[in-house]
Amino acid sequence: MASSAAAGASARVDLDGNPIKPLTICMIGAGGFIGSHLCEKLMNETQHKILALDVYNDKIKHLLEPDNLPWNGRITFHRLNIKHDSRLEGLIKMSDLTINLAAICTPADYNTRPLDTIYSNFIDALPVVKYCSENNKRLIHFSTCEVYGKTIGSFLPKDSPLRQDPAYYVLKEDESPCIFGSIEKQRWSYACAKQLIERLIYAEGAENGLEFTIVRPFNWIGPRMDFIPGVDGPSEGVPRVLACFSNNLLRGEPLKLVDGGQSQRTFVYIKDAIEAVTLMIENPARANGHIFNVGNPNNEVTVRQLAEMMIKVYSKVSGAQPPETPTIDVSSKEFYGEGYDDSDKRIPDMTIINRQLGWNPKTSLWDLLESTLTYQHRTYAEAIKKVIAKPVAS
Repeated sequence: MASSAAAGASARVDLDGNPIKPLTICMIGAGGFIGSHLCEKLMNETQHKILALDVYNDKIKHLLEPDNLPWNGRITFHRLNIKHDSRLEGLIKMSDLTINLAAICTPADYNTRPLDTIYSNFIDALPVVKYCSENNKRLIHFSTCEVYGKTIGSFLPKDSPLRQDPAYYVLKEDESPCIFGSIEKQRWSYACAKQLIERLIYAEGAENGLEFTIVRPFNWIGPRMDFIPGVDGPSEGVPRVLACFSNNLLRGEPLKLVDGGQSQRTFVYIKDAIEAVTLMIENPARANGHIFNVGNPNNEVTVRQLAEMMIKVYSKVSGAQPPETPTIDVSSKEFYGEGYDDSDKRIPDMTIINRQLGWNPKTSLWDLLESTLTYQHRTYAEAIKKVIAKPVAS
């Protein structure tokens, strides 16, 4: 079985029909949500080797078991924090390609931990870019759709017909301006740090010949995203929207809609998005020097609509009745603290990734929610019951 899989993998070709050579990939942040799905795909479907760098490995433990797996020896875990570890440059030197996924990327942190957010997304990423540039190693850097900030349309009068014109809200990698709120709105600390590291990487490419690809994810969601507070993460933490709503559903609580849940977002299934990243890894001639939006413009909803859809899907997969009060409105100040601000819409233009890599997302919002909530229910429902049943110490 393993040898036939290996034979199939070795015969794979890139988009231009050239055989794909096995690479050694240094993956920083391999133990996170995106990293775990990418490691799985690369182990199951390719012959690439992974040096997996992270502080935690819980989400990739199943890939590290030493039992005669077909990929035995192709993935090794290195427990390190890129902030202060002298091994980092050596691991980058050993690799053909570095993928940097490390980031603080939870909106609840942008306000309350703006310094950590800026350091994590800019300062800590600097050595990675420097080592890749100095050692002539290719870099795939994960940025964010947050770099676009607000749309031009959001500054037009509420009743302006131009707000409906895609020219004023669809986000293009090579044209759209990056519009942030005032400095007092610390929520933009993340977007600003991510934009500055993008500019630095781009400049390294222009001045020093760094081969790079920048990825801008638009709300990738699926199994293993974030944590469920008090079960597999801190009890006080606030994860991103999917895990927040999942946590409420699992506990039978109302879903909290920040400022009425009016913000509009697009959501893409993690498995679709990982296909796009694999194409970038294996088609450097088409991906180098490009910034790619990776999202699904067909899956656009308001956060309120997302909540309503998740309530329906969860009832279907769990058999549980929805709570009597399915949603409640909370202010952003109450939920995130002082200094919160938000973008209105996030619709990715897909022209560049479609032209360069022929990639299109496939999974509908309903299907990806069904798959994800089935996983959440199967993984956490019993653990939540135990947490709820525990008497609270006075």
